[in-house]
Amino acid sequence: MEFKQREVQDVVIVEFSGELMGGPDASAFKQQLYNLVDQGKTKVIADLSNVDRMNSSGLGILISGLTTLRNNHGDLKLVGATEKIENLLIITKLIKIFDSFKTVDEAIRSFS
Repeated sequence: MEFKQREVQDVVIVEFSGELMGGPDASAFKQQLYNLVDQGKTKVIADLSNVDRMNSSGLGILISGLTTLRNNHGDLKLVGATEKIENLLIITKLIKIFDSFKTVDEAIRSFS
C-alpha cells in the first residue's frame, strides 16, 4: 500500500494505491491522520480508485481513520471504490457508516 496526499480548499485527499492490507503502512497512515488533526485538518477523503485489493485489515485502517476524525469533529469519506471494494463494504455493512462517492468533486462538495 502506498498513499500520498494533496489538498483542495480545506479538504485533504489521501490517494491510496496498490493493496490496502494493513502492515507497517497502516501505522504510517494513522500517524498521518494524527498530524492532520493536530493541524486542524479534519475533512479527509480516501481515494480508493487505485486500490487493487483490500482485506479486513484494510477495512480496519479505514474504520480507525473514520473514528479518529469523527472524534475530532471531522469525517472520512470514500471515493472511487471499485466494484470489488464496494461489494466488500456492502457485505460488511460498512457502506452504511461511510459516505461514499464516485468522484472527488462530489465528496468535496458534501463537506459544505
